[in-house]
Parts: sequence; C-alpha cells; structure tokens
Amino acid sequence: MANTLDPRFRAFEVKRKVRESATITSFYLTPVNPANWRPFEAGQFLTIQMPHPHGGAPLVRNYTVSSGPSEIGVYRITVKREAALIPDVADGLVSCWLHDMVEEGSIVRIDRPRGAFKLDKDSRRPVILLSGGVGLTPTVSMLKVLAKESDRPVWFVHACDGGSIHALRQEVQSLVEMRDNVHVHYCYRFPTEEDAKAALFHSTGFITRETLQSLLPLDDYEVYMCGPPPFMQAMFDLLLSLGLEKSKIAYEFFGPASLLSPSQPKTTSDVSLNIAQPPEVESAGIEIVLGRSNARFDWDPTSESILSFLENKGIEPAFSCRSGVCGSCVQGLVSGDVEYVEEPLDDVPAGRVLLCCSRPVNSVVLDL
Repeated sequence: MANTLDPRFRAFEVKRKVRESATITSFYLTPVNPANWRPFEAGQFLTIQMPHPHGGAPLVRNYTVSSGPSEIGVYRITVKREAALIPDVADGLVSCWLHDMVEEGSIVRIDRPRGAFKLDKDSRRPVILLSGGVGLTPTVSMLKVLAKESDRPVWFVHACDGGSIHALRQEVQSLVEMRDNVHVHYCYRFPTEEDAKAALFHSTGFITRETLQSLLPLDDYEVYMCGPPPFMQAMFDLLLSLGLEKSKIAYEFFGPASLLSPSQPKTTSDVSLNIAQPPEVESAGIEIVLGRSNARFDWDPTSESILSFLENKGIEPAFSCRSGVCGSCVQGLVSGDVEYVEEPLDDVPAGRVLLCCSRPVNSVVLDL
C-alpha cells in the first residue's frame, strides 16, 4: 500500500469548504504545485489519501469530481458525511475526516483523475441525467458540459429525501436556465411543509414510470445515472420498461454484481465509453481457470475486466474500488499473462494480479 510520501499522491490545498446541505459539503482543491493539476472528463473521480488515525497504512477513497472540466486548476469534490459505525473499518471514516477535520488551508493528497464513467461528448442523442442522493456529483459535472458546450436536449432528474439535504440546487438551476431544452425534475421522498411552500420539488415518493413518461418525449436517449444500489436497481428496470436499450444506459456503481438482478446492466467497469456495446466474438482460445476448483471458463472478450467476467459467472472475488486503487481484489496469478486497462495505483508484485482492471493476454490460472 502507498505511504504518505508516495509521489503518485500530490499535495492539494483546500481553497474553499462549502456546506451544500445538512449532510453534504464541497471541497475545492488546488495543487500546491500548479503542474500537478490534470485534465479530467465529466464523470471521473479522484482518489484521496487519508492518514490512518492510528498510524496504520493510509486509507484511500474515491470521490467524483463535481466541478466542470473547463474549470482549470481546481477540482471540486462534493462529499456526503457518512457516520462511521465501526472504527477504522466503516466506509464513512474518510468522509467524516473530510467533514470534521479538513478545513480551508488544509493540505490533502490526491491521485490523478480516473474512471470509465464518462460523458460521450461525440454523441448527439438526447441525454437523461438520473441521480439519487449524493449520486448527483457526476451528473452535475456532465450537466455543466452539456449546457455550455452542446445543443443536445437534456433531462436532469434527481431524487433525494428532502430540501434540507438537496445539494447544488442553485447551481443546477443556473445551468438549466442557459438553454430552453435543458429540463429539471426533483422528486422528494419525505418533503416537509416548508419544501412544499417553497415549491422545491415536482413529485414525491419515488420516481415512477408514469413520472418519466410524463416528462420524456419519445426519443433515442442516452442515460447516465448514479445513486445507491436500490435506486439503481429500480431505475434500470424502469428504463427498460420504457423501451430504452441496455447499451444506452451507463452508470457509476461500486458494488458486487449480485446486488443487481440478472436483467440489470453491467457494472461500472463494464460500461463502454462509446455507449454501444461491442458485438459478441469468439474467446480466441483464452480460458480463465480457477486453480483451487479447476473450474474453467472461456474468456468473453467483451468483458472489461477479469473481475466483471467472473461476476457474470456468479463468482464474487473480494473488491472495493474497481479502479486499481485499493488492492482489495488482488489474487495469486499461477500462470498466464494479463494486461492492465487502468494503471494500478501501486506496483503489482510478480505472481499477483488485480482483477478489477486487468484482462488476460492468454489463458490464465488464478489462485482462486
């Protein structure tokens, strides 16, 4: 694991810390050395390194950039404070550190932008940006690009519990007002009387098939969505019921494939950057072999990684980030060769492989 002096993590200063809602705060990060800022695409994330509170290996987490790619020299991340239930283990440990300990002027260390969940700027199709809770961070970044740099029709649809935790509302509104064919719809699950008096939402409860039918004209859409797993499951089924093709639904989701029903789309690492999925092709004689059980599978070249391939076969290796950052999915490589589609954060020792960001060059045997 990287230490605090790992050169791949660069020093950034927190120039601004802005409370966006009761639970969500934005951090504006600028490089101490201006040369360390790197361009990014709407939808990508940063990896932040946090010193371990008890002197152990540093902790790393991924946070989507919510600012626009045209905002040179600064990254904004917008983070929900997740209460840490188990010290040193809970996913909320880093978010609580950011909210409670990191202030304007603090120095944090981050790695370059990463991730395959990116807006296809070459497409001319109408776009649905669909988000739940803090999942609006990539869709806001995408909205910035679409509103300012294209004439594509856009529907920004966001669901959250209520006005007190609704983040970035005014920013989205200013983007919506830039063009007549950019539309917004907010669904509050638990709206208050104050929310209703202020007309902060358009529907209540959950986003339904009827809601989208009333919003969307018949067209050939692309969908980008992000949110908690139950939201993603419900929205994907809903979109399919409206006749959208799986190949035109891209989403950000870090979780095991078993959380999604068999009819669900592929996980983040399986989303094609060009939206359309490649046709099925022969396996070219490449096998993935699980050494402990001698289970053998013909490799599917349309799979984006060994991890996603195994998940589609009902096998669930351990993993966390899906981006070669955390090291959770490292496994023994008994034989064979792999290539990395995403550069791992740390060097992978000989005889080991990161499943989440690798593909086989030839038949491989895993110590799994």
